[in-house]
Amino acid sequence: MIKSKPDSHGCRTHLKRVDWPRMETRYQLIRSLADGKFHSGEALARSLGLSRAAIWKQIKGLREQWGMEIHAVSGRGYRLVYPLELLQQDKILMLLPSATRGTLSGLEIHDSIDSTNEYLMLQAAADLPSGQACLAELQTAGRGRRGREWHSPYGSNIYLSLLWRFPLAPIELSGLSLAAGLAVVRALNYLGVTEVGLKWPNDILWQERKLAGLLLEVTGESEGPSQVVLGVGLNTLLSDQQGSGIDQPWVDLTSIPGGKQVGRNQLAAALIHQLVNTLESFERHGLSPLLDEWQQQDLYHNKTVVLRMGNRTIEGKHVGIDKNGALLLLHAGEVKAYYAGEVSLCLNRGDEHANPIG
Repeated sequence: MIKSKPDSHGCRTHLKRVDWPRMETRYQLIRSLADGKFHSGEALARSLGLSRAAIWKQIKGLREQWGMEIHAVSGRGYRLVYPLELLQQDKILMLLPSATRGTLSGLEIHDSIDSTNEYLMLQAAADLPSGQACLAELQTAGRGRRGREWHSPYGSNIYLSLLWRFPLAPIELSGLSLAAGLAVVRALNYLGVTEVGLKWPNDILWQERKLAGLLLEVTGESEGPSQVVLGVGLNTLLSDQQGSGIDQPWVDLTSIPGGKQVGRNQLAAALIHQLVNTLESFERHGLSPLLDEWQQQDLYHNKTVVLRMGNRTIEGKHVGIDKNGALLLLHAGEVKAYYAGEVSLCLNRGDEHANPIG
């Protein structure tokens, strides 16, 4: 475990970046190209201590393996089609309110990691304190709900996880994922991104396309305490090539009105702030105080939906959620609560607002 010390912001910070020797040259090359300007092969080779042929090989790898769009122009060199704003620890901390900085036990940024959630789960087992945040430029094994792959190109999206310890039993945290989804919407609204909303249990959509998702992993004793690793994946910039493997309609932040001007460091800070506030509030009050606000952001409220649970499907009217985060469906004249499943709008019954959701 890496030792840390309080910084000028009052937060215990970790400056660790994953430094695999065979990958470090690639990271350095990306940082050189991040400004979106042309850089000659000769200048890149000189700054990185490589041959021009080695630079070309690295560029080829970035294109083919990581799907990065890089222009090469004779006499001018190489440039990224889209500049990248790489994550900076000091900048994120500076953007956080002092109370939030004081609550965090640490903030790590990794160049590359298998999964920010998996990393914090392992660290939690070694008694990492509550309030640890982990961000990555690239995930090699990012996961979504139900074990789905989360596509994770380098420097283009937000891959964020938070470790939080609760005195509560795991069963008392059943509504936490819904509260966390609301925190993501609040962060986006604060940054001027509107028209986003929630799909039960914890997807964030814009015009029926997925912008962000959450993954919560909970462990603990039956009577408490519990630990939660809360992961957020949010698309900020995805090319068609990078998004080609996604099996549902998707959107990135730069395609949404008000989203293009939001920087990744600014977004990371807003997400951390809102999530920390929500985790602290949930420990004291649970989901109940958020039910009305969640309903206002619920894109499927009062619509006919289909709930899929394995091979079983149920069609009904979505009439809300309960204090435990369960989906309430009106079916055959009776309202029942469901705690798991995949929801999509029903295309039958003449629902004029229905659109397919992956």
